[in-house]
Amino acid sequence: AYPNPFNPITNIEYGLPHNSFVSIAIYDINGRMVDELINTNQLAGYHKVIWDAGAQASGLYFIKINSGEYQQIQKVMLIK
Repeated sequence: AYPNPFNPITNIEYGLPHNSFVSIAIYDINGRMVDELINTNQLAGYHKVIWDAGAQASGLYFIKINSGEYQQIQKVMLIK
């Protein structure tokens, strides 16, 4: 995700080697899901999604990306 830290918009870019189901969700520091950005099948290739966190409080958030057996979690800092 970039920029990081951000205020209030960050870009999330990812690539898929083959068509697959993708889920991207945002969690707060307490582990509660605060936003679900993607939850659908997507074609192979590079993709970009934008998270507008204008309604969220400043602090640390986690972006969780799932695609098939692949999972990644990235920390991002929202500074208002």
